[in-house]
Amino acid sequence: MTIAGLAAVVFSVLVCTVRRVMVGSSQLENANPLIYQRSGERQVTAQDEDEELHDKIDDREIFDLIRSINDPEHPLSLEELNVVEEIRVKVRSSLPGSLHLCGVSDEESAVSVEFTPTIPHCSMATLIGLSIKVKLLRSLPERFKVDVHITPGTHASEHAVNKQLADKERVAAALENSHLLEVVNQCLSARS
Repeated sequence: MTIAGLAAVVFSVLVCTVRRVMVGSSQLENANPLIYQRSGERQVTAQDEDEELHDKIDDREIFDLIRSINDPEHPLSLEELNVVEEIRVKVRSSLPGSLHLCGVSDEESAVSVEFTPTIPHCSMATLIGLSIKVKLLRSLPERFKVDVHITPGTHASEHAVNKQLADKERVAAALENSHLLEVVNQCLSARS
């Protein structure tokens, strides 16, 4: 099978999963997940509110962007299911030093997020990763490189999911699917 053929198969599996979520299938993969305590809100300081000061984007700020993403299967956030944790979020340098001299901080150029599905065979892993990636792409300046991947050793299809999430063309193609985009937007919307 060609790579394009394999990508089409994987994408069609994802679309089927999305349809199952949208029609509210009563069969949950993880019917009784562990629920974790939400971490406290970030303390806002006078420095944070001062618009004159350059405010670096740090690990906690990225975590705050993704912590409230809704799980596609449960009425809980990714933080409440321990799918995302602050310790698995990293802001790191990836720009050459010369860009630092132009006023672009090389410490704020790349974001890496590891997420941990609640079960090793979670069919929602790609959708969850896509939701995290879309949230960050929509929220961060364009100079950021966004890397979203599964925590090593926590999912049976870790390599395939990570490959999909790292491929810009696959992500773009997935977001052109109106059904999939609707589910991603539901994951990103505020809970009522």
